[in-house]
Amino acid sequence: MGRDPSPGPRPFPRRAPRSRPPGSSGPGRSPRDDAPHAARPTRAPPPVRAVRQDGPMAHPHESTVVHPTAQDEVAAAGSELIGGPVGRRAVRGGGWWSPVRLIALIAIGMFALGMVQKAPCYDEYWFYGATGQYTHACYSDIPHLYGSRGFAEGKIPYFDKLPDSVSGGMEYLEYPVLTGFFMQAASWLTPGGGGIREAQLYWMINAGLLLVCAVVIAVCVTRLHRDRPWDGLLVALAPALALNATINWDLLAGALTCAGLLLWSRGRAVGAGVLIGLATAAKLYPALLLGPLLVLCWRAGRWREFGAATLGAVGAWLAVNLPVLLLAPKGWSKFYTFSQDRPVDVGSFWLIISQRADTALESVNTYAMVLMALGCAGIALLALSAPRRPRLAQLAFLVVALFVLTNKVYSPQYVLWLIPLAVLARPRWRDFLIWQACEVLYYLGIWMYLAYRHGEDQQGLSVGGYQFAILLHLVGTAYLCAMVVRDALRPEHDPVRRDGSDDPGGGVLDGAPDVFTLRRRRPSPSATPNAYVAWGTSRPAAPPPPVPSRPDRTWPPQTTDDVSRET
Repeated sequence: MGRDPSPGPRPFPRRAPRSRPPGSSGPGRSPRDDAPHAARPTRAPPPVRAVRQDGPMAHPHESTVVHPTAQDEVAAAGSELIGGPVGRRAVRGGGWWSPVRLIALIAIGMFALGMVQKAPCYDEYWFYGATGQYTHACYSDIPHLYGSRGFAEGKIPYFDKLPDSVSGGMEYLEYPVLTGFFMQAASWLTPGGGGIREAQLYWMINAGLLLVCAVVIAVCVTRLHRDRPWDGLLVALAPALALNATINWDLLAGALTCAGLLLWSRGRAVGAGVLIGLATAAKLYPALLLGPLLVLCWRAGRWREFGAATLGAVGAWLAVNLPVLLLAPKGWSKFYTFSQDRPVDVGSFWLIISQRADTALESVNTYAMVLMALGCAGIALLALSAPRRPRLAQLAFLVVALFVLTNKVYSPQYVLWLIPLAVLARPRWRDFLIWQACEVLYYLGIWMYLAYRHGEDQQGLSVGGYQFAILLHLVGTAYLCAMVVRDALRPEHDPVRRDGSDDPGGGVLDGAPDVFTLRRRRPSPSATPNAYVAWGTSRPAAPPPPVPSRPDRTWPPQTTDDVSRET
């Protein structure tokens, strides 16, 4: 009686609603439909690039390529000629036109322009006339030394004595051993004979070999700072490189030096030392780089790496020089005796003093050595007392520039020693172009002065005008040195350290803590591994305020009295 006579279908049981995580939505729904019952999704903050720390506990950071048009106003203005600065949506990386290939091709193009600039002398003025090679500013030692140093006659450098009728009183070749071998190799590629055609071909063969050296320099500078490959453009576009590349054989030592610095930046101390030793066997100035390595490794406590580099340099230098020293001691020593006995010559401030005083300076070697020693002591003091350890390239440029400024002669091709070091030390387009302008004016000044001195009608630049050209060279080089010293003392001005880097070309010195300084020890990136460093400064970020251990105080203090009592 109490039962339904027609039961019918039973109702479908209702399923409990499925719980959704906050912020999720079903089909046709948006996250806003769930509010305020569910928490709204929060957007993750954008990734922040960690600033590199100066120490072994450095935070990893993503490597980004620095474009000069993004940081340098002069480069940005100059880029308007080729389309303007790089944009935010520019395609970066990939493709065949990598920075290394592009800079190498630009270096080849600039080198070719320098060869074209020598065309008037190649056709005529190296062989006819007394002043044509000076008035056209296309002088080169290479074709002249082909005949006067016995290469045209098949003489072997350092072993065969040169006849006075050919050499003008120079008994043996007055160049370092590796440079002499380079000259000899080019002569082997030149057909025999002492005619004009052979001299032209000898210059052309040397130009081809020196072109390889120029490309090596540009590529090494491009690869030395991984995040700044476009700094190599400064080397490739340097007008002084194009003008002076084929005057002499200085690019050989420059290529070996830059390759040695590249190996040092990769942590290969022995290989770097070997290349520096070979560079010293080609020219004397690369040996000066062992001085900056000494003081920087002293400050960082990297004696093992410095010893390995030094042994590699000494071993390579001995391997090249010792056979010639033992078999032909007179020929081997000619470079050193010639350098010691050489009087005050073109380009030095000693020449200005001598001309103003109208007398020959005696003991100029002693004066130059004293100035060089004092300058090196000052550079060592800078390296050991700067608030942050200077970069290797900065000290390398300073010590070579000091040698150039205090030496008793400055041939125009000596600027090739400084160009790659200047780019690595101060990759700032404005300062580099100011210095290059001074060097180009000096390049023109010395040839006009030689035309005035050797010409019969004395047309060219007088003594006073040439002294002004020397002053331009001295002031331009000193200005660049001053900028580098300022960067070392105030790293926030250093373009390389603007992103928080320490010493990208320093190899084992990059990020190494200091173990010895002449300053009073204080928290710094070298002494505090966990300190964050921004813009290359030596001041670590301020630590958070300490939490007091006494429970009866509230922290942080809310009143001025509380702050004063806590401090």
